[in-house]
Amino acid sequence: MTDISKYIISPAASIHDALVKLNKLSDDVLTLFVVNEAEKMVGTLTDGDIRRHLIAGIDIQDPVETVMCDHFKFIRDGDMNVAEIKKCRNLNIGLLPCLNNDNEIIRVINLKKHKTRLPIDAVLMAGGKGERLRPLTQNTPKPLLKIGNKAIIDINIDSLLTHGLEHIHVTVNYLKEQLEQHFKEPRNNTTIQCIRENNYLGTIGAVKNIPSFNNPTVLVMNSDLFTNIDYEDFFIHFTENDADISVAAVPYTVNIPYGIFNLDGRNITGLKEKPSHNYYANAGIYLIKAELLNMVPKDTFYNATDFLELMIEKGHKVIRYPITGHWIDIGKHEDYKKAQDLAKHIDNGYK
Repeated sequence: MTDISKYIISPAASIHDALVKLNKLSDDVLTLFVVNEAEKMVGTLTDGDIRRHLIAGIDIQDPVETVMCDHFKFIRDGDMNVAEIKKCRNLNIGLLPCLNNDNEIIRVINLKKHKTRLPIDAVLMAGGKGERLRPLTQNTPKPLLKIGNKAIIDINIDSLLTHGLEHIHVTVNYLKEQLEQHFKEPRNNTTIQCIRENNYLGTIGAVKNIPSFNNPTVLVMNSDLFTNIDYEDFFIHFTENDADISVAAVPYTVNIPYGIFNLDGRNITGLKEKPSHNYYANAGIYLIKAELLNMVPKDTFYNATDFLELMIEKGHKVIRYPITGHWIDIGKHEDYKKAQDLAKHIDNGYK
């Protein structure tokens, strides 16, 4: 949680006091929030606001309220409008206050440090043995194998933290002690909670071991994916389509190197020369309404595909979200090599 006191100033404070406070934010976003005695936010103040008014001849001892901007962007607590956050970021707003109904500041979203603030929990499945990657996984759990200078799971965790997630769980089983030690310390003031599964519970069964969720939407994903999926766009797409579940999907094309007959019984009615068929493949990343996870059976081997089929059967709205960036499921040695090679060409801290 960001310390908001460093951004707060009284409307009665002098412009000189504001400059002193802004100077202390030299490595941060140069914005102050003007809060009155009733603790209500009434304006914002930037170094640019002060500079323009000083040029116009205002005195440095004049009160902040004479130069503050009283028309400011904010979001409401309890209504984390991600689309609105995105608009503010595109307007180059660096700090975005989150206000309650009394216009008191509850939190501050630093859009220079985080891309957004997604109101979701995340569960990364990290309990598998990674047998197809032996001997690399003989003594190391697959999520801790490195791509460049980062563990696979850390690439995914860091991306989630950049998107403002504050509640992240990692389900562990094989060589679980190594993963628990790896996440012993918080990351960027966020605790990564490891959840043990006593038996192998498939690709979604272990979510039942998580006592509760803090948000109404849960991101469930495999921990061994190498992807640059835009989680913000994924979430906006999910909410705008009023979905119960959204499945990230990767385009997959099948090319048939022969001429294919169209048939009516034994009769040939046409011919397609070397056709291509386009499909979407399951990427192993899901946004799910938290209440639906109650239907996952406890202490039972249960895959995400089983869960999706159940939800479709029960009439829930299940949609697909196409991934437009890169995505590699690191299951085999050739996948791992492909991810290593791709990382060499991406300037994202992997090298």
